[in-house]
Amino acid sequence: MADKSKGIPNNFKMPMRRGGGAAMRAMMTVEKPHNMLSTLSRLMKYFKNQRLMLIMLFAAVIFVVICNVVMPAIQSEAIDLIAERQFGKIPAILMIMLATALLLSLGTLFQQLLSRTLSQRIVGLMREDLFDRIVNLPIRYIDNHPHGDIMSRMTNDVENISNTVSQSFSSLVSGVFTIIGTVGIMFWYCPRLALLSCITVILTVLVTKFMSKHMRRFFTKRQELLGELNSAVEENVVGYKTVAAYNKQEAVIDDFNSTSDELTRVGIVAEILGGSMGPIMNLINNLGFIIIAAFGGYFALHGIISIGVISAFIVYAKQFGRPINEIANLYGQIQTALAGAERVFAVMDVESEDKSGSREMDGEGVVTFKDVNFSYYEGKQVLYDFNLEVRSGHKVALVGATGSGKTTVVNLLMRFYDVDSGEIMVDGVNIKDIKCDDLRRGTAIVLQDTVLFSDTVRNNLKYANPDATDEEMERAAEMSNCRRMISRLPNGYDTELTESGCNLSQGQRQLLSIGRAFLANPKILILDEATSSVDTRTEKRIQDAMTNLMKDRTSIIIAHRLSTIRDADLIVVMDKGRIVETGNHDELIAKKGRYFELYMTQFEGNAI
Repeated sequence: MADKSKGIPNNFKMPMRRGGGAAMRAMMTVEKPHNMLSTLSRLMKYFKNQRLMLIMLFAAVIFVVICNVVMPAIQSEAIDLIAERQFGKIPAILMIMLATALLLSLGTLFQQLLSRTLSQRIVGLMREDLFDRIVNLPIRYIDNHPHGDIMSRMTNDVENISNTVSQSFSSLVSGVFTIIGTVGIMFWYCPRLALLSCITVILTVLVTKFMSKHMRRFFTKRQELLGELNSAVEENVVGYKTVAAYNKQEAVIDDFNSTSDELTRVGIVAEILGGSMGPIMNLINNLGFIIIAAFGGYFALHGIISIGVISAFIVYAKQFGRPINEIANLYGQIQTALAGAERVFAVMDVESEDKSGSREMDGEGVVTFKDVNFSYYEGKQVLYDFNLEVRSGHKVALVGATGSGKTTVVNLLMRFYDVDSGEIMVDGVNIKDIKCDDLRRGTAIVLQDTVLFSDTVRNNLKYANPDATDEEMERAAEMSNCRRMISRLPNGYDTELTESGCNLSQGQRQLLSIGRAFLANPKILILDEATSSVDTRTEKRIQDAMTNLMKDRTSIIIAHRLSTIRDADLIVVMDKGRIVETGNHDELIAKKGRYFELYMTQFEGNAI
C-alpha cells in the first residue's frame, strides 16, 4: 500500500465495484428469501396455466428414471448369461440394452426440451407482469430506489428463476425418484450389500459438505478481490489524467500490487481446494468399488448373489450418490432463485400510480397553485404556501438557487407527486379530478437532459403523437429549427439513433425534443433549462425554436440562464420553497432585490 509520504494513508481504499465470473457462482454465499413458503406459493401460481407441460415433464422424468434404474439390471442379466455360458440369449439381451439406451437418450432430450420451454414460458409471464408494473410505478418509487436495482430485478433475478426452473426443477424430481428407485432395487437384490454401499454415500455427503464450506469462503473472497482488481484498473484507466496530474502513479501501482498479491494467494488456495474435490471423490468412489467387489465377491462365492449383481451394484452406487450431491448443490440455487422471486414480487406489490380522475382537460390551460405545501420526506418540507397563477398564453419563469423548489412545482403539476395540502387547478378544476392521461397529453415537457430512444428520428418525433401525419411532423421540424439538421443526417427522418441519441450533438438532441413537443400540440408547456448545455450559437437556434413553441401556449420556464427569460410575462423568484419576488424583468431589476442579486452575479460578476 502507499505510504503517507505519497499523500495516501496506509488504510486508504478506493471505492471498488464488485465483479466476477459465472464459473464461481456455485461457491457464492447463498442469498435466502425472508418468507420462503409465501414466495414459493406465489411462484407456483405461474405454473397453473402450464399444467399439460408439467404433466408431460413429470412423465418424461419418470421415464428417464425408469430407464436409468432398469439399465444396470439388464446389464447384470447379460453378465450372468455370459457367466453361465448361455450365449444364445445374449443377442436378445444386447438388443434390449441398445433399445433402452436409445429410449434413455430420447427421454433425456425430451425432458430437457420440456424443462427449458417451461422455464421460458414461466419467466416470460413473470417478465411481462414485472415490466407492466415497472412502467406503472409511482414516480416517487422510481426516485427513491436505485435504477440499477430495479433493472437487476428484471434481468438478474428473473434470469436466476429461469435457470432454476430449467435446471433444478427436473433435476430435483429426477434425483428424488432416482434415489428411491435405486435404493429399492439395491435392497431387492441384496439388503446387506445395499447397507454396505451406503457407507460411501454417507462419506460423500459429509466430505462434500465440509469441502464446500471452505471452498465457498475462498471462491467468494477470490471473486471479491477480482472485482476490486477490475475496478481498480477501470478506475485508473478512466481517471488516468488525474492520476498523472497529481503524480500518483506509484501510489496506485502499490495499491494494485497489494490487491493482486492477495488475489494470487487466495486464488492458489481456492484452486487447491477446488482441484482436490475430484481426487477425493474418486478415492471415495474407489473405496465404494472395493467394498462392493470384496463383499460382493464374498456373497457371490456363498451363492447369495450372482456376479452380474455385483456389476449392477457398482452402477447403482454411482447412481445413488450422484443425485444426493446434486440435490445438496441445488438447495443453494433454489434459495437464491426464491430470494430473487421475492425481490421481483416486492416490486409487483408496489401500488400502481394513482391516475384517477373523470374530468377532461378542455379549457385554455390556465394553471393555478393555491396554498400548496409539499415535502418529499416527512419533516423536510420543500414548498411552503405556494400560490401562483399562470394565465393562458402567458410565459412564467421560475428562477432561484438549486434546491429552491422549481422542479418540484413541475413534478406536482404533472401529478408525479401529490401535494400535502392545497390545490393545483387547471382551468379551475383540481388536477386530481382530471384524467391523468388527459392532463399529461395536454402538457409537454422539454427537459435539460434530453431523452431520445433507440429508434428512428421519425418515431422519436412522433413519440408524443403517433397519429401525426408526415406533413405535420415536417411542419413541427420546421418550426423547431431542426428540419435542416435532419436533412443532413444519413437517412433523414429514417436515421436510426443510438441509445439516448448519442450519435447526435447535445444541441441537435434538444432541437428534436422541441420538435417532439411541437408535434404534441400541448396546451401547457414546461421548459426545464433547455439551453444550459449548449454553446451560444446553438442556444440562439434553440431559443428561437422555443419562442415559436411557446406562442399562444401557457408556458412555465425553469431557468438558470437569466438571459433566456427576460421577455417572460412574469418572473417568479423562489428561495427555500417560498416565493420571494414576482414581476417582469425590468420591475425586478428596479427593485434591486433577490433577482437583481442573481442577475448581477451572473452578468456582472459581483458577489452576492
